[in-house]
Amino acid sequence: QVQLVESGGGSVQAGGSLRLSCAASGLTYNSKSCMGWFRQAPGKEREGVATIDKIGSTSYIDSVKDRFTISQDIAKNTVYLQMNSLKPEDTAMYYCAAVRGFYLGACSYARRAMFGSWGQGTQVTVSS
Repeated sequence: QVQLVESGGGSVQAGGSLRLSCAASGLTYNSKSCMGWFRQAPGKEREGVATIDKIGSTSYIDSVKDRFTISQDIAKNTVYLQMNSLKPEDTAMYYCAAVRGFYLGACSYARRAMFGSWGQGTQVTVSS
């Protein structure tokens, strides 16, 4: 059974930084592994933020490009999201997610439906 545990959320002022971590257990990294970060603000749909596959290919939603960086430590089964230059509109619950098993096509933030394992989320609040 896959378990994903997020940490690192908090409250910061605009322009600040946070680093989120997602510790995965029960997940077998294989040639088609895909993990990602999603977020959901109150009253809005959950949206993809960034994804990374086993070889390190990444994808980002336009609104976070050049500010957020997704990375992974496969030996530690951990995925990170470094968030810089935070804005109030980044305020949301952030979720780590993983694709279980094999999949066709790209590992992409836009393919939310293919992520079958989810963490409980960590809150990020950015004040102006």
